[in-house]
Amino acid sequence: MAKINAIEKQNNIEKTLWDSANKLRGTVESSEYKHVVLGLIFLKFASDKFEKRRKDLIAEMI
Repeated sequence: MAKINAIEKQNNIEKTLWDSANKLRGTVESSEYKHVVLGLIFLKFASDKFEKRRKDLIAEMI
C-alpha cells in the first residue's frame, strides 16, 4: 500500500512539474526552451556538487 501511494505521489509531482513548465514556457518554442532547461539542469548539477564538497570539507574539519 505504501508503495502505491509513493508511486501516485511521484506521478502527481511529475504532472505538476510538467504543467508548471508548460505555463512558464508560454509562447516560446520548445526548441528555444531547451536552452533554458539545460541551463537549469546544469545549475542544479553544480549546486549538488558544491553542496557535497561543502559537506566533505566540514566533515574534514571536525
